[in-house]
Amino acid sequence: MSENPVFDQIRSDISANDVVLYMKGTPVFPQCGFSAAVVEVLSRSGVKFKGVDVLTDPGVREGIKQFSSWPTIPQLYVKGEFVGGCDIIREMFASGELTELFQQKGVATAVA
Repeated sequence: MSENPVFDQIRSDISANDVVLYMKGTPVFPQCGFSAAVVEVLSRSGVKFKGVDVLTDPGVREGIKQFSSWPTIPQLYVKGEFVGGCDIIREMFASGELTELFQQKGVATAVA
């Protein structure tokens, strides 16, 4: 059922990269506080990730919400699995769950 080219693009991104962040802006220049917060968490974790700027493509901006059944951006995917948005990522980082998830999935981090 690949009738939706946006879904195909999303599937391609999340299968080709261990960690993908759908965000407003870029990792270097986030365009919203929530996206900036998740970039900060990933940077502090030492995780390499692909940032996808949803502001440059309205199709992707709406498509990612439908793809994940999650209404807000940013959205973090790890090894093809949707993890959550800003609040969930911050809570997981604070509790150590995010580092644990990266380790379980085999994603390299700066945190030993």
